[in-house]
Amino acid sequence: MDCHQEDIVRALISSYREIGGINHVDAGNLPSKKAVASLCEDLLHIIFPGFFSDEALTFDELQMMTNEIVASVRQRLCVEVRRSLRLRTGNGAHDNAAEANELVCHFLRQLPEVRTLLKTDVQAAFDGDPAAQSFEEIILAYPGLEAIAVQRIAHRLYQAEVPLLPRMMTEWAHGRTGIDIHPGAKIGTHFFIDHGTGVVIGETCEIGQHVKLYQGVGLVARSLAAGQALKGKKRHPTIEDHVTIYAGATIVGGDTVIGSRSTIGANVFLMESVAPDMVYALGDQEHRISTKRRSH
Repeated sequence: MDCHQEDIVRALISSYREIGGINHVDAGNLPSKKAVASLCEDLLHIIFPGFFSDEALTFDELQMMTNEIVASVRQRLCVEVRRSLRLRTGNGAHDNAAEANELVCHFLRQLPEVRTLLKTDVQAAFDGDPAAQSFEEIILAYPGLEAIAVQRIAHRLYQAEVPLLPRMMTEWAHGRTGIDIHPGAKIGTHFFIDHGTGVVIGETCEIGQHVKLYQGVGLVARSLAAGQALKGKKRHPTIEDHVTIYAGATIVGGDTVIGSRSTIGANVFLMESVAPDMVYALGDQEHRISTKRRSH
């Protein structure tokens, strides 16, 4: 069969003209995936100075380094936020420079608060994993912490109603870690994901303090047959404080609440709330049972 490039290009151009909804031409640029990946890496440098650098960093150099990287991140992030805001306005030619600059400055001012939260996550990982040798090991080698760090950063942009960009950031972390946390999820202090591969946390999920998840846990929505009609509604479960959820458990639905200090066993499929201080697990006959935890 002859392969005439002109015919192929002609057919593609015709397709571009005829098929709407998946074209993005004659408009402003979309956020760059490559730029977002670079921004995530540099934001991790800011959050954990000295951990992601090829060269050793002294405290005397810290201010100069921080000033340089913040200036670079601010400039590049403004570009990507402007591109994202064009999607919200639906006008590729609209200049969102002033709004983007204000949003980025507000975001950067929040990074010390993000670092405070992440310190509790590092502590939770160290306290919760006897295999952990040091904080340094957790920051450099635990995929759960990296996924949480990027989500906590992206969550601030999500709260500011920046379109698309926060999701691109968490998907960058998803690709690196195998952990999928939507930037809209609300997560309390001392959050620990052990091992982590296959964890999924949905947009409207609410997680309290001192929560521990193992690999393969899904905090997901019920059947989404209603599609876009569910936008903005509570679709994902609420996990209260001091809850542990073991590997492979799936907890479903916006009305489902896992009460404080409860434990959810491995491979459970759960569509109902669990009261505080309970153990919910698969019984000997493969039936789900819930029993009160013995008081000490």
